[in-house]
Amino acid sequence: MPRFSVIVPAYRVQAYLHACLDSVLSQSFKDYEIIVVDDCSPDSCGPIADEYAGRDHRVTALHLPRNIGLGPARNAGIARASGDYLLFLDGDDTLVPESLQAVADRIDATGGPDVLVYDYARVYWSGERVRNAYAAPLAESGPASFRLTDRPELLKVLMVVWNKAYRREFVEAEGFTFPPGYYEDTPWTYPVLMAAGSIAVLDRVCVSYRQRRRGNILSTTSEKHFDVFDQYDRVFAFIDARPELALWRPVLYRRMLDHFSTLFTSPGRLPRRSRAAFFRRAHAHCRRYRTPGARVPLRARLRHGLFRLGAHRTYRTLWAAQRLRGSARQGVAAVFRAVRGAVLQLHYRVQLRLPVRPRDAVFAAYWHRGYACNPAAVEAKARELVPGLRTAWICRPADAHTVPAATRRLAPGTFGYWTALARSKYLVNNVNFDRRLVKRRGQILVQTHHGTPLKTMGTDLLDRPAASRDTDFVQLLRNIDKWDFSLSANPHSTLVWERTYPSAYTTLEYGYPRNDVYHRTSAAQVARLRESLSIPAGSTALLYAPTHRDYRRTEQNALDLERFLKVLGPRFVILARSHYLYGPAPAGSRTPHPRIIDVSAHPSLETLALASDALITDYSSLMFDYANLDRPIVVHLDNSEAYEAARGTYFDLAAFPPGIVARGQDELFGVFATDHWRGARSARLRAAFRARFCPYDDGYAAERVVRRVFLGESAGLPLPVPVKERRPTLPAVPAQDSARQYLSG
Repeated sequence: MPRFSVIVPAYRVQAYLHACLDSVLSQSFKDYEIIVVDDCSPDSCGPIADEYAGRDHRVTALHLPRNIGLGPARNAGIARASGDYLLFLDGDDTLVPESLQAVADRIDATGGPDVLVYDYARVYWSGERVRNAYAAPLAESGPASFRLTDRPELLKVLMVVWNKAYRREFVEAEGFTFPPGYYEDTPWTYPVLMAAGSIAVLDRVCVSYRQRRRGNILSTTSEKHFDVFDQYDRVFAFIDARPELALWRPVLYRRMLDHFSTLFTSPGRLPRRSRAAFFRRAHAHCRRYRTPGARVPLRARLRHGLFRLGAHRTYRTLWAAQRLRGSARQGVAAVFRAVRGAVLQLHYRVQLRLPVRPRDAVFAAYWHRGYACNPAAVEAKARELVPGLRTAWICRPADAHTVPAATRRLAPGTFGYWTALARSKYLVNNVNFDRRLVKRRGQILVQTHHGTPLKTMGTDLLDRPAASRDTDFVQLLRNIDKWDFSLSANPHSTLVWERTYPSAYTTLEYGYPRNDVYHRTSAAQVARLRESLSIPAGSTALLYAPTHRDYRRTEQNALDLERFLKVLGPRFVILARSHYLYGPAPAGSRTPHPRIIDVSAHPSLETLALASDALITDYSSLMFDYANLDRPIVVHLDNSEAYEAARGTYFDLAAFPPGIVARGQDELFGVFATDHWRGARSARLRAAFRARFCPYDDGYAAERVVRRVFLGESAGLPLPVPVKERRPTLPAVPAQDSARQYLSG
């Protein structure tokens, strides 16, 4: 008997069914069966189900002789199910990787509850993922299992069938079945939760809920939405048949009115000619089931009162007025933004006529993110070496806490921001400033860049539309013409920058200031950094930091980190770092794991590098910086053909790598299982890589930049320390047992 029976009703979802079934079959947890119920679908759902059933014995294709609807189709799946728990998955949705394992673990940890409720994320056609906004009731605090009376706020979570696992014996004992109709979830989910003797929650996104542009029956304009009245009749009949559930009548009455209100006011649900009839039916249900006692928010009281009174015209009038007020408010806000923008530009033009302030310097990085990268290292050294210098940092308010107290903080788009751009003598950034920046006589603009170029950059992207997308190359050249200095970490970078960013600036081949920290941090400081990241004492920390893919809008992990940890053994932890262009993963979208530390939101990549013992990356420029630490680097070139075709590189990384190269996941696992990742060959490759790409990163790059740019010194600058004479910061822990030793016991 399998642990789970995953029931997948299928009707007109042929375009999505493959992805749905693959998302289950690719789960690491394997103790399940899949029952695909072909609801006499007129498309290819039936043949697709047969195809999967022929490939995998765990898949059963159940073909219904006639179309009976979503609820009865699920009943047919339940009748064939043999698993301990029932899970429902619509044919156009998918399971998130590792979800079944997470569900199984949580069921075990909570003593086998009647119902386990987990979370979901809406996935739009654009690839955007948005987690359920009402996830708070899924917090795994308090008792492991409980009854609905102990956590009634659970009813705020979307009342659907597919975000829960149900103990099959409980479902059969209670005789739960799905009725026909549009809103078949309503008379299933409410009774199930009310009747359950034990409920548990899993604060994790397990289901990707596809938001189809067209074809979703609940978004179709139809009188079939009147089905909602019959479904609430069934809910209240269930309560009436069980006197012990009478306490839920006020709650369900309020939720019923909220549901009616949502349907009535949602554009495109009800045909115009049927709105009055819908309101009359809603009024009748109010009179029939009215049960005062549940607290109603102030904003909902008027709506509920109008339903009770049957005041259809008043409701529609107030609703129209509210929509008009909202539109007017948006219009006023747009006008305000336009006026404010014009005033700001007028302010900027005035400031441009005032003298440049010779002691002012303004810094920014990564399109107004926090205090980071080369500009931060230059800013800190400038405050140390330049007497009387006043510095300001441009960043979003949310990142203001990362800026040192001695540095003024400027929010983008404010009067202070435009004043600083107009009046500061020094402007330092690792990307371009606002395109409206007017470079004045007497101003000095320093472009620090934010990495050594491995992937194709600048004007070389003209022939690579997948990577350049909507790049305005004319504007790019205008921005480049504002540069006075361009920093370079090595001769390779100098040649690339001067060709791909052609202009009359001066190249400063001084090394990257952000890498100074790798030569100026003590072992005790590294230990404190590791402690701040919750890295267990005595463990080996691997920093996993892949770069983004220009041909993808969303991140797709090429590495199964949990499987990887099984290869590595208990003394390893992984610091998982998503690329900032993808943004942080939705909260709860990853399985919590004690040895996987998500550091995507950490403000300092240099801190993460110092705290780790080795780096795993792909095409990220981080490898050039990390090589300064003389610690192992493993290059994971998954899907390299697609990357080369879309973005391209300036040299063959596989032919001149900073460490061992693995072409796929299994090969990467082998590199660590055999301990090659830190062997003699890895050290030889890293030494050659350091010699070529780290000739000037010796701990004095920021000083060289400040003395040349801010103090005007061109002679007597600190000479680069030869690579062989450098003493980078040592790892915080001694070498650990190899994965091979772990696997062999």
